[in-house]
Amino acid sequence: MPSISRRHPDRRSQLAGLAAELFRARGYHGVGINDIAAAAGITGPAVYRHFADKQAILAYVLLGGVQEMEDATAAALSTLRRPDGAEVDRLLRGIAESSVERRDVAALWRWEGRHLAPEDQREIGRRSTALLTSWAKELMALRPDLGPEDAELLCWAALSVFGSVSVHRTAVARKRFAELLAELARRVLHVRLPSEASPEGPVPGGLGVLSRREQLLSAAAELFHRRGFHAVSMEDIGAAAGIAGPSVYRHFASKAALLSAIARRAADRLLLDAERVRLASADEVEALRGLIDSYVRVLTGSVELAVSFSTDALTYTTEEGAELLRIQRDYVSQWVALLGAARPALNAREAKITVHAALTIANDLSRTRRVNQRASLAAELRVLMAAVLDLG
Repeated sequence: MPSISRRHPDRRSQLAGLAAELFRARGYHGVGINDIAAAAGITGPAVYRHFADKQAILAYVLLGGVQEMEDATAAALSTLRRPDGAEVDRLLRGIAESSVERRDVAALWRWEGRHLAPEDQREIGRRSTALLTSWAKELMALRPDLGPEDAELLCWAALSVFGSVSVHRTAVARKRFAELLAELARRVLHVRLPSEASPEGPVPGGLGVLSRREQLLSAAAELFHRRGFHAVSMEDIGAAAGIAGPSVYRHFASKAALLSAIARRAADRLLLDAERVRLASADEVEALRGLIDSYVRVLTGSVELAVSFSTDALTYTTEEGAELLRIQRDYVSQWVALLGAARPALNAREAKITVHAALTIANDLSRTRRVNQRASLAAELRVLMAAVLDLG
């Protein structure tokens, strides 16, 4: 890793860039100030001349990413005389190019943003919302059929398309990458949202109560989802399940063991459903629609899948992390193979980028507070994912 020249005129930016690489590789909790200093070829105290702590470095990186997107939006909107498709395409292309160029920043926001100080989280949230509001305003001018809330939903979905570059390392030539992302976002912005929630079917009744193990898994999943893994203790989990903290250890050896059980169960549900869908489908398009239904059902039915996605990979043991990653890749590869067969104009890498964009929309919107309470969200996720995959 390159060190910083002592004469470099922008030491803060260079330090932040090196720290971003370390945060991305090891996770926020796996990096200390001395690690950043060593990568820069300076001492730990020298880092403190520029930043108060590593939290301030993370904020510098992420706020810089927001600023770049604001600049790209301002540049595109400054040329708008009237809302037309060509101008919107220019905006989408500009943001897509920025996303491809700085996909590391998107990854840090997605996985490490919760480690920011509350005031920095609020600042990024405020500026992101303002950005989305400006997008929604232009979209409503282009599509008078949309109300403010629906326009905002579509803009959040488009932002997820751009952010999807952070969840995988697949790449194609930069120009083609940006073109593909812009096209996927364009499909999202043209979606006709369902007017009513689709019936999800009755929730079956039950006999008795959950076993103690299931109670602990449910309690842990909810707490991890609300607070994050590192902010929850075994005592918190026990209290939520109605037992003393030490009693949790009779069922799970550690908090990490609970997390692994949650993640593995969510993954198994997806794989079992995928097998059922594949065997019951007449063609690739039908199979993809079945996978969309399955994914949305699992994602919105409990918080387990969201918890497994939002927790640092380094939280798992090496063996568990490797196994969960293998399962995830196998699952995604099924989507990619089906999409490649249904849309032969896409090569394998382009199909993978497209699949990740569709999955990221569902993952993001299901945990975005401004939209995840919509009555029709499950139906809307299905329509959005199908649009990204171009299923008609």
